Amino acid sequence: MRKIKVLVVEDSAVFREMLVKGLEEDPGIEVVATAEDPFQARDAIEQEQPDVMTLDIEMPKMSGIDFLKRLMPQYPMPVIMLSGLNGKVFEAMAAGAVDFVHKPTNLSPANVKEFIRQELTAKVKIAASVDVGKLVRRERTYPVREVRLTTSNCVIAIGASTGGPEAIREVISGFGKDIPGVIVVQHMPAGFTRTYAERLDRLCEVSVKEAEDGDEVKQGHVLIAPGGYQMRLVKKDLKYYVSVKEEPKVSGHCPSVDVLFDSVAKSAGAGSIGVILTGMGGDGSKGMKEMKNCGAVTIGQDEDTCVVYGMPKVAYDIGAVTYQVPLGNVADKIYDILT
Repeated sequence: MRKIKVLVVEDSAVFREMLVKGLEEDPGIEVVATAEDPFQARDAIEQEQPDVMTLDIEMPKMSGIDFLKRLMPQYPMPVIMLSGLNGKVFEAMAAGAVDFVHKPTNLSPANVKEFIRQELTAKVKIAASVDVGKLVRRERTYPVREVRLTTSNCVIAIGASTGGPEAIREVISGFGKDIPGVIVVQHMPAGFTRTYAERLDRLCEVSVKEAEDGDEVKQGHVLIAPGGYQMRLVKKDLKYYVSVKEEPKVSGHCPSVDVLFDSVAKSAGAGSIGVILTGMGGDGSKGMKEMKNCGAVTIGQDEDTCVVYGMPKVAYDIGAVTYQVPLGNVADKIYDILT
């Protein structure tokens, strides 16, 4: 198979060399060029036509985000952002980046090698298969609806991975304060989920926060599972709460969509709606099947609008999906179910 051609854009010469060496240890990847600033990167893109670019956010002459905003209309391509612990990465995702990785603070050779092997290499390979045309941000105006819940105490559970941050934003942007309590697992490193929740809270009508152990799941509120923790739904005294615990990975992830969905099946059953959005792999499919078996209505994002049609495909193939719809119709479908 043809190697994935990668352009590495990083202003630190030492870290740049580490990235090149680490990525090229994978036989399926070839670093065809490097750049220390966006202007060099632009020339390298024209000359080498890479399949994927890794891009640092903080760079001289022009930030990675500004470069991305100028790049995507002219040279749409899969981009993986390298970011420190700040909210700027979500601006990059909105501008068209496929995904991001947390840039390690400890730049020892052993630590960087492990970071590349465990995180960056896998995301480069995923990015190479992405149709960047599906990363275009869609703005919609949702109609005002009157919700007449068919269940007195309903819970909506959403799971996503690659491409999920913007997909989740689009879905919950269609929710009003009348929506039942929403709980979300997005595969994301520890330290980023709080900033992500705060960003959604500013952009959406509903209230959004990073979940804490014991938070109540209530109408008009969205709880985002914190990175590095498993989140479950629990029922007590006819109310729903979340349990947030530091536990091992399940289905390769922490938080895991399977863990969340399985708990929703047990605690809410037919009083729940499950939604599985874009993402690589199969996390969430087994849990969604359990939800459906317990009477829940389940929704899967369709292939045409998925950045990566992995998780929704596995769920659909095993019969876990009641309705398969385009991303832009997910919020509408939820309201259809509720009215």
